[in-house]
Amino acid sequence: MASSEVTSALQAVESAPAANKSSQYASLLEQILSSSTAQTLAANLVAYAQSILGDSLGIVASRPLLASFVQQFKEIKDNEVKIEVGTEVKDLLRGKGTQYEEQDNDIKLCLADAYEADEDYTKSAEVLKEITLDSSQKAVTDDHKARIWIRIVRCYLEEDNPTDAVFQLNRIKQVIHGVTDKNTRIHFLLSQARILDAQRNFLDASQGYFTLSNEPAVDEDERIHALNASIVCGVLAPAGPQRAKMLAKLYKDERANQVENYSILEKMFLDRLLSPAEVKAFSDQLQPHHKAKTSDGSTVLDRAVLEHNLLGASKLYNNIGIDQLGELLGTDADKAEEYAAKMLEQGRLAGYIDQIDRLIYFEGEGSGQRKTGHAERVVGKELRKWDANVQGLAEEVEKVTTMIQNQYPEFYASQMVH
Repeated sequence: MASSEVTSALQAVESAPAANKSSQYASLLEQILSSSTAQTLAANLVAYAQSILGDSLGIVASRPLLASFVQQFKEIKDNEVKIEVGTEVKDLLRGKGTQYEEQDNDIKLCLADAYEADEDYTKSAEVLKEITLDSSQKAVTDDHKARIWIRIVRCYLEEDNPTDAVFQLNRIKQVIHGVTDKNTRIHFLLSQARILDAQRNFLDASQGYFTLSNEPAVDEDERIHALNASIVCGVLAPAGPQRAKMLAKLYKDERANQVENYSILEKMFLDRLLSPAEVKAFSDQLQPHHKAKTSDGSTVLDRAVLEHNLLGASKLYNNIGIDQLGELLGTDADKAEEYAAKMLEQGRLAGYIDQIDRLIYFEGEGSGQRKTGHAERVVGKELRKWDANVQGLAEEVEKVTTMIQNQYPEFYASQMVH
């Protein structure tokens, strides 16, 4: 409840002649801000707002008074006061149409700032969604719309709510072609990558972060941070040809050795098996959603490491027993076979499984194409492999012979006589 002094002063101003009301309201606002206690400030400001938006003033007089009130309101440091007053004033303005549209939007922005300062990002997003962006009074630019929507996206991402964030991001996509502000476009790229990351679409997220890491307008430290995020997502992406291309791109980046996850990137790029200690060190740096459980009870990281080590094993062996593969991967044979079968079916691993002899045969690089039926053993595969090796040897001998002929023509000629 407002203090008795402010209540009396407001009644006096409301009864004053119309010509004097504006100046008296302005003086009273200064008095409220300077003399109210921490306990009465919010209530006094709410009472003041109720009065200037009441019936004693017309729209022509009340609009500039409300604009002045908003400017003073922005300077308040106490978030509790801002939230209490902002909520009340927002409710007072509801239903008044376009009469106070600009002031209404300013109040909502201040209220959203206060919620964010208190780390209540969901409420901040809900308030920002109420801001009028289809104004009948003035044209709203694509830049302004995108800034508000991106802010909503970031609030939802802070609350690990990618579902609602995606809806707002899709709205930005409708206007992003008309956005000219460089920072807004960068925040759009970052938000897009973060959503893909949160949805566990790690391969696309890795590419998104990598694109951001090469953006000249981003600070150097932020670019390195984006590169590290790209490496993390690249490591967590499903093993296969597409991830291999992404890891190669990251590994060949001259900045890669500056980030903390370079060692695990190097091992994965070189198809080396990862030890439990290396996995544990990498896990300690991950965000909560990176450690979420999958449908089989393992974490995203567990799956990524198991698939990588399975791919690494395919580089070391032509074939291996399912039981032995389970021991190599540090898991049971059934899970090893299940993961191998899934990767073979999806074309991320080349080969086939002999379930009678309990053997897995590896046949080089995966195609990346999903198989439509059971993989069949290619007739004559071993013979063609032998032919390829013989052809390769013959080509190398031919190269050596040509080098000798060019370097020592006389010796070559003498040998050819015999």
